[in-house]
Amino acid sequence: MTDYFKRLTELLEKERQADEASFNQLTKGAGAAQRREAGLAWYPIAIRNTEPTRGDYLSVEVERTTHKDLSHQIRFGSSVALFSNHDVNDRVNATVTYIGGDRMRITLRTEELPDWADQGKLGIDLLFDAYSYDEMRDALKEADRSDSRLIQVLTGNASTNNTPVVYHDDKLNASQQAAVQSILGAQDLAIVHGPPGTGKTTTLVSAIKALITQGEKQILVVAPSNTAVDLLSEKLAEIGLDVLRIGNAVRVSERLQQLTLDSRMATHAQMKDAKKLRKQAAEFKNMAHKYKRSFGKAEREQRKALFDEAHRIMRDVTKIEEFVSDDVIDRAQVITATLVGADHHSIKNRKYNTVIMDEAGQALEPAAWIPILKATRLVLAGDHLQLPPTVKSQQSGLKTTLLEKAVALHPQVVTMLDEQYRMNEQIMGFPSLKFYEDRLAASPSVSNRLLRADDKPITFVDTAGAGYEEQLAGNSVTNPEEAAFLVKHIDQTNYSSTTSVAIIAPYKEQVNLLKELTKEMTVEVNTVDGFQGQERDVVYISLTRSNGSGTIGFLSDYRRMNVAMTRARMKLVLIGDSATLSQTPFYADMINYIEQLGGYESVWEY
Repeated sequence: MTDYFKRLTELLEKERQADEASFNQLTKGAGAAQRREAGLAWYPIAIRNTEPTRGDYLSVEVERTTHKDLSHQIRFGSSVALFSNHDVNDRVNATVTYIGGDRMRITLRTEELPDWADQGKLGIDLLFDAYSYDEMRDALKEADRSDSRLIQVLTGNASTNNTPVVYHDDKLNASQQAAVQSILGAQDLAIVHGPPGTGKTTTLVSAIKALITQGEKQILVVAPSNTAVDLLSEKLAEIGLDVLRIGNAVRVSERLQQLTLDSRMATHAQMKDAKKLRKQAAEFKNMAHKYKRSFGKAEREQRKALFDEAHRIMRDVTKIEEFVSDDVIDRAQVITATLVGADHHSIKNRKYNTVIMDEAGQALEPAAWIPILKATRLVLAGDHLQLPPTVKSQQSGLKTTLLEKAVALHPQVVTMLDEQYRMNEQIMGFPSLKFYEDRLAASPSVSNRLLRADDKPITFVDTAGAGYEEQLAGNSVTNPEEAAFLVKHIDQTNYSSTTSVAIIAPYKEQVNLLKELTKEMTVEVNTVDGFQGQERDVVYISLTRSNGSGTIGFLSDYRRMNVAMTRARMKLVLIGDSATLSQTPFYADMINYIEQLGGYESVWEY
């Protein structure tokens, strides 16, 4: 194995071990109710429907009957187990094939429900996701064996080839048009660097439309998260392209469900025949199931004959479904999926001239190679100066994304979008200076936008000397006085009911405290990671750290601060202790920037 892929494979294995250890720690010795609280189980559930499916497996539809308000981590494609509380050994493994609201479809690797399914309360447990790791490892092996020119370019063993292309669209600004030109002219690689609010999605949608107009039959569009895939799927469908969403649409709008493979297949003319045959197979299996336990040779033979007939019919159903699936996929102009979803059995062996990867700055590199193997040329779109992917192991190797590496290797194919449509220019100014070489410009439509005529778009409220000391809370940090002051500030500012207000804090415990303090208010509170990709009229940032040693922990990841500061449209309020923060040049510069704009205030003024 070449050094490049050998190193990635080793990093992936360490990540897998760390992820599995942390998962096992969460589930070890936990009862069903505790697993449910941790978002790792649905319990109790009721079985609503069963039907035979491909390869003699059983599809089971379940519904959670209580605790419907609890969030959970079960997703389309997750490995799960159906279990009963009657006996610890009553478990059978399955895969999630649909999830929406409080209903879930799972496929059991068995022909019939286990005998214990009508004993005790049933539940669904999330299992450790070994499948994604196996897919990533296999992709790295395949990439290592490949002689593809694109792989040579991405690993730094070949230079890029681009052809100048003329493209014009009045709806796009100059940098967006340049990005589309770069994509159309790329032989192997184009990179779209999209800082916050610069219209990256709009640019990609225009580029995909232009590629289809130029004669590309089908394009694969991927992203690391289901939410990003859903957004692109929706936008592409809105401009009239034939979009097929592989996997489960998470944002369960009717519009999105209509784009899924299941939904398209269900309306296909030939599926009527498959439905009739499936019903026949189920009837034969039901007859076979009536022969239970104590029966003689003749009954055993009869039971076997019924099962054999059911299997024969299901083989015919599988052939029809495969034909329908291929037909639906062949007709689509754009296929959308997550990175791992790009290896879904329905599209596993397909190749594409162009693969477009959105949110590439959040893509774990081994996962990125899954769709890349299907491409002749690749478009990477994202912002490597915002949050990196979440990495669980104590190693930084996987935090450096393929996007970062490609930007460093091939700067000539990078187009930065430089006009932003989200923030007042004073809010934009500091991130532009620190992260984007001061190249960002605010569109005239937003540059001087204010909540009120006399408002300051950006304020730093200094708590230095007020005794607002941070406190350790387990592995986290909290600052109760700062939190109380922040909530009071929101209350006294008296925002209108139409103004959206958010609070961002870097520490989970500070977030929990702020959620408790604002439960009577219409304010959203979350960590930086929880707000990536979102925006609000007003954003408060509780910087939390206040100590004599100048220790700032999490805050030293300045990309996090870039994300936090760029969520606000019209007003940004930062609250923190300048004595602690100013010992770091980045925060000293930030406070100085705000002071020059007249936005510096002291908590003593309140």
